[in-house]
Amino acid sequence: MYRREFLFLLPVGFVTPGLLLAADSHSFRVRTITAGVSLSLSGWHQQLKQAAEFLREARSDFQNQAYEVQTLRIATQPAAEYLNELSKSESLQLLSELDDFCQQQDLILSIGPIINSDQHDPSLSDWAAELIHNTDHINFTVGVASADAGVHSGAIQSAAETIATIAKTSPGGEGNFRFAATANCPPGTPFFPAAWHEGGPSFAIGLETPPLLLLAARSRPDNVPVTRHIAAAMDAALMPVQLRAEEIAKRTGRSYLGIDTSPAPGPDASIGEVIETISGAPFGGTSTLRACANITDALKNLQVKTCGYSGLMLPVIEDTVLAKRAAEGRYGLQELLLYSSVCGTGLDVVPVPGDSSTESLMLVIGDVAALSAKYQKPLSARLFPIPGKKAGDAVSFDNPFLTDSVVMRID
Repeated sequence: MYRREFLFLLPVGFVTPGLLLAADSHSFRVRTITAGVSLSLSGWHQQLKQAAEFLREARSDFQNQAYEVQTLRIATQPAAEYLNELSKSESLQLLSELDDFCQQQDLILSIGPIINSDQHDPSLSDWAAELIHNTDHINFTVGVASADAGVHSGAIQSAAETIATIAKTSPGGEGNFRFAATANCPPGTPFFPAAWHEGGPSFAIGLETPPLLLLAARSRPDNVPVTRHIAAAMDAALMPVQLRAEEIAKRTGRSYLGIDTSPAPGPDASIGEVIETISGAPFGGTSTLRACANITDALKNLQVKTCGYSGLMLPVIEDTVLAKRAAEGRYGLQELLLYSSVCGTGLDVVPVPGDSSTESLMLVIGDVAALSAKYQKPLSARLFPIPGKKAGDAVSFDNPFLTDSVVMRID
């Protein structure tokens, strides 16, 4: 009923067969339902237990409507707000207990920014490496730019040192999957590791939508702009998700923040394929930037309530097409930075040489921070120095969500 009502509101001649198909089938997945919790040191167990119960109930609601829900997640306020009362060892002990809880409940946890100002903490990298070593479900960040302070030079150094240390102390450097340098990332995004929470209990939804976008791109009539067609297809398909979420919010009293419409890819869902369908060329070639801008414009002009990034994701080794084109040498870090000027997430899961110096990592993160500060947009840098590998080397991963590719050069 919800799909038919929404389609009825669209302009005459705008409801194409491809749009109808996108609206009437679940051509996407719910990547995550993420609950926001303002954690209390004295009451965290009960708070997380209540959030876990809410998430399971919400998942059942969506599953009853035939949606696939992949993960359940919890995001807290910036960890510095509650960990600063503890010593380094005490904070690691607490986070280990939180990790045990998440393992028992099959949850993933983001504790937000450890640093969110222009601050350099030389002890952070060793602490972060120990946290990665001792836990499996905890994600965290360092904020390297903000609207009020611009670029955080000290935090950039802390983030670079943390990335380098995690790479050296985790198998294959894969511990950096759970850490990122973030810039101007707002509270409420459901995607990790950038997620963090502010205010009362809330929840948000993140989706895996490349198949939906691909269907829209392939079915677009010649006389309809691609941006308009994709936006209409997404609104038609996502409006029922929003209505379901609003019903859950009304029943539970937990605030609904919206959908982060960033088209997160999966092993069988490539945003690179969507971009190539629109551009008519391999990713990295002429017209890639325009195709990225087309998709971003569609994401920024939806009628559904949005939150978080709600921009184009280009996670290199999480996307089969992007990983393949990187291995073919069709693009590099500079091209990704260029695309980030019209996209939404920055440099995401990018493999770089294992011997990358802290200084070189700082330069890359600094470019992302500067781009974010210039355009006041959320971006992040999740870099993967691969131990023992140099630029151009083939690389493979134990993580089933990461795709084989090559190490990319830092100029």
